[in-house]
Amino acid sequence: MTSMRAIIVDDEHLARAVLREHLKHHPDVEIVGECANGFEAVKAIAELRPDLVFLDIQMPKLDGFEVVELAGAATHYLFVTAFDAFALRAFEVHALDYLLKPFSSERLAQALAHARARLAAPASAQAPVAQAVQDAASAVRGRQLPLERILIRDGVRVQVVPVASVDLIEAEDDYVAIQAGGKRWLKSQRLAELEAQLDPQAFLRVHRSFIVNLAAIARIEPHGRDGHCAVLRDGTRVPISRSGYQKVRERIG
Repeated sequence: MTSMRAIIVDDEHLARAVLREHLKHHPDVEIVGECANGFEAVKAIAELRPDLVFLDIQMPKLDGFEVVELAGAATHYLFVTAFDAFALRAFEVHALDYLLKPFSSERLAQALAHARARLAAPASAQAPVAQAVQDAASAVRGRQLPLERILIRDGVRVQVVPVASVDLIEAEDDYVAIQAGGKRWLKSQRLAELEAQLDPQAFLRVHRSFIVNLAAIARIEPHGRDGHCAVLRDGTRVPISRSGYQKVRERIG
């Protein structure tokens, strides 16, 4: 029997103990680590490289979805939570399953059977499943609440940037440069992807390469023969396309 190396992530000690007790009845599951918050989880996933992560969602410091964003697809995630409201969003991160607390032994066994099947399947067999998950994610993406903070991994450190503090986001190939609080960070993400997560009432794409926080615009000035630029509160000048200029005028007058 092939062993599945697993990590349990939950900020409640009792919840971890209950899950650990349930897993004693599944000898092919080897618990290689436990974490009480998201930061610990990201570090443990990188160091221990588990096959499976039992992951709570609402936790201090980083929530479960932020853990997945930072740790990536190097492992498989099985969410264990007391809240059913996040089930649709779980599709977006290719979760193997979604267990609601309190769960039964039978429900856990069903989730583990799913995990075994996925881990045993060759990559070619998993491709149709991944596509189905992407389709489901596309269907529910528009229902999400706007992003409130941006996570940026800098080596072993994680920067948590409140979205409200962001003045400017600029596209740089497959990265975005985020300007906030007088600092600038690079994040591995496409501009269009980040744009879809931001509050459209607060942020506006004024150029194919720039998104600005409308609250950060100090004034609009002519630029060149027929162009315009936005001057931000810190003095940064941002080019505005013709279509972007029309959108800015509609939003800020």
